Amino acid sequence: MTRKKVKLAYITNDSIRKATFKKRKKGLIKKVSELSTLCGIDACAILYGPYDSQPEVWPSPLGVQRVVAHFKKMPEMEQSKKMVNQESFLK
Repeated sequence: MTRKKVKLAYITNDSIRKATFKKRKKGLIKKVSELSTLCGIDACAILYGPYDSQPEVWPSPLGVQRVVAHFKKMPEMEQSKKMVNQESFLK
């Protein structure tokens, strides 16, 4: 059985938009967890949403701090080597 193609457009119904946000947020966190486990890498996620007063972090606030600190300790050339911004991506 195949899935329906999802039309990517702003969801105007508030309750449907909130439910969709919660489901997709859960799915995104699951993917980050799987990526970390399967590939043996340090990964973290920080999700800000309009429905939460505090951002949701994965795996934990301490785990996020550890990953970000490790990233900041890297030389600037290493940090930016594979970074892409929208402008350079579109060129």
